[in-house]
Amino acid sequence: MTLALLFPGQGSQAVGMGAQLADAFASAREVFAEVDEALGQKLSVLMREGPEDQLTLTENAQPALMAVSMAAIRALKVEFGFDVATAAYVAGHSLGEYSALAAAGALSLSDTARLLKLRGQAMQRAVPVGQGAMASLIGPKTDLALAEAAAAAGSEIGVCVVANDNNNGNIVISGEKAAVDRAIEKAKELGARAIPLNVSAPFHCPLMQPAADEMAAALASATILAPAAPVVANVLARPERDPEVIRRLLVEQVTGRVRWRESMEWMATEGGVTRFVEIGSGKVLTGMAKRIAPEAESLPLNTPEELEAFAKAL
Repeated sequence: MTLALLFPGQGSQAVGMGAQLADAFASAREVFAEVDEALGQKLSVLMREGPEDQLTLTENAQPALMAVSMAAIRALKVEFGFDVATAAYVAGHSLGEYSALAAAGALSLSDTARLLKLRGQAMQRAVPVGQGAMASLIGPKTDLALAEAAAAAGSEIGVCVVANDNNNGNIVISGEKAAVDRAIEKAKELGARAIPLNVSAPFHCPLMQPAADEMAAALASATILAPAAPVVANVLARPERDPEVIRRLLVEQVTGRVRWRESMEWMATEGGVTRFVEIGSGKVLTGMAKRIAPEAESLPLNTPEELEAFAKAL
């Protein structure tokens, strides 16, 4: 069975995430303590107790989601002897790409936490609140061609692009508010439903260039090693192992499209993956995997029981 490990992105956060892992495994508690120390804040307390509006802030949600994924990876290794190198590929949705790289040993845990904290702050700084917007285009008629047509209509009056190609039936556009509003109108004309997203900034679009510049400076001095398993990069939808290429791709990812559908399709076909395992908080990527690659097995690993059952089944 060919295995790929998936790591969730923003939107999967919830108060209480990681608490079961921390209660069950000393190895998971060590991860949360290391992240707290790296950031100089009690992020683990915020994750366990809230308040939700503070956890949802981009600068907190990004390192928090990574911390839960890494707590699960550490527990799998220490408690059950699982080696990430046995996976054919690792991949993460947006910030989850950092989790994937940390899990595969390309980035240290402390560096990943600090980079994601900065990434969240930089993304928030890039565009004043209220000037940008994102919307989810959903429904059976929603595919990349429809989303591109809607974004093109929006781009007639401002920046508007496809930000996340999640799966057919779920594609996100991003850009200037007026342009996204126009794209929403066009998407509805074309037969899609369009839902404005409650986000603090327009992610994965050219308006994020100031954040990309900040991340380029930060990543320039970060130590990046070759990952133990190839990372299927968001902006390529193909695997990569070269540390210098990975460094460049992480910068491009800030303004670039999350090509998740293509990434999953490549792993399921060209990569021969027969089992997708989502590691961390929530089940969003598991649901996407079942729609994109229905022949493959897809399962989330959230709880201690799920970790144990997965490890025993290997």
